[in-house]
Amino acid sequence: MGLFNFIKEAGEKLFGGKDAHAATPAAAAPTQDELNAKASKAIETYIASQNLGTSNVQVAFQGPEGKVTVKGDAPTQAAKEKVTLCCGNVAGVTSVDNQMGVTQPEPEAQYHDVVRGDTLSAIAKKFYGDANKYPVIFEANKPMLTDPDKIYPGQKLRIPAL
Repeated sequence: MGLFNFIKEAGEKLFGGKDAHAATPAAAAPTQDELNAKASKAIETYIASQNLGTSNVQVAFQGPEGKVTVKGDAPTQAAKEKVTLCCGNVAGVTSVDNQMGVTQPEPEAQYHDVVRGDTLSAIAKKFYGDANKYPVIFEANKPMLTDPDKIYPGQKLRIPAL
């Protein structure tokens, strides 16, 4: 599956912004390892909340690089790809190395980086030649997407084969 790149500033805000620890006294400031562990746990919790049927999920976040490595087991290729998106569509993450195993292998999906002005209909037209196929893309990105009208620039979407 390879290494996937994401836009660092785009995505879910799971572990605070730039000034999340600004008010913390220097003596009590958490170490990088503590921050990485907290971020890893937040991403694991987010993946679990998506109910993708995964098991044994282990996330390692490397804060300075913004890299996430994820291991575990996924029931399908689609679930594995959704885990990649769960990890990558988080603010502060720039790349995801998904090393999960898949119980039922399938062909990999394509991906699309959302830009300003994109709609699911326009993306469906680009990939499928038919704007009315947008529900296929919406369903392929559930539960991360909750509304077909709510996509944002910098987000990466799965585009499955028809």
